[in-house]
Amino acid sequence: MRVAAYDITWSRRGRVVLDEVTVEAPEGSVTGLVGPNGSGKTSLLMLLAGLHRPSRGRVLLGTREATAISVRERARLVALLEQHATTSLDLTVRQVVELGRIPHRRLGSSASESSVVDEAMAAAHVDHLAQRRWQILSGGERQRVQLARALAQQPSVLLLDEPTNHLDLGHQLDLMRTVRRLGVTVVAALHDLDLAAAYCDRLAVLDTGRLVATGPVDEVLDRHLVARVYGVRADVERHPTADRLAVVWHP
Repeated sequence: MRVAAYDITWSRRGRVVLDEVTVEAPEGSVTGLVGPNGSGKTSLLMLLAGLHRPSRGRVLLGTREATAISVRERARLVALLEQHATTSLDLTVRQVVELGRIPHRRLGSSASESSVVDEAMAAAHVDHLAQRRWQILSGGERQRVQLARALAQQPSVLLLDEPTNHLDLGHQLDLMRTVRRLGVTVVAALHDLDLAAAYCDRLAVLDTGRLVATGPVDEVLDRHLVARVYGVRADVERHPTADRLAVVWHP
């Protein structure tokens, strides 16, 4: 399912957070939202998820306005992996992942529900943690469990807010490979430009609430953009052995 925001403006407590932002994520693509802290990436994800209503502009899921879709149906279509998911409830890992099935519970048998949860946990590599208590997990383990919960929703659109936060390098690469293989539309807020270059089809670059650039990674990401948006000198070139764009920082 395609997801798009057109001329989105959104204010909070009298401050403009997003200012006339247009972003399109084609069906089945991985779109990276990149930009400095405070550029509006998380706010844009919340608007794409239909959790906030824009002051101006439109958010479309497929051909429909996101805020016109019921909460239950939207939960079947869109899964959001937040940056700091937490709960005070004393749940096992499996129970947390099962929360992703709430929007679907009237649609399948208990056997099929259990199978979906098993597959989601295996895909996120947390099946060995099934009976562990959520409260004693590390930050990286919690992030992977929340990915499993999102996958258990079986969404058409997966929204990820800093999904590699708290993860070591191996698990960062594994998570990005996993979401690429899903075949669903993915929009991910990312800080690591090297990861974005390696795993995203498209980028939307934000700075202080405005869209700086958007399009295919090869067309958007270059040293001039890095210097302008991040104030960092860097080379952006195709890696000789990895066959992908790589970002090399300079002091």
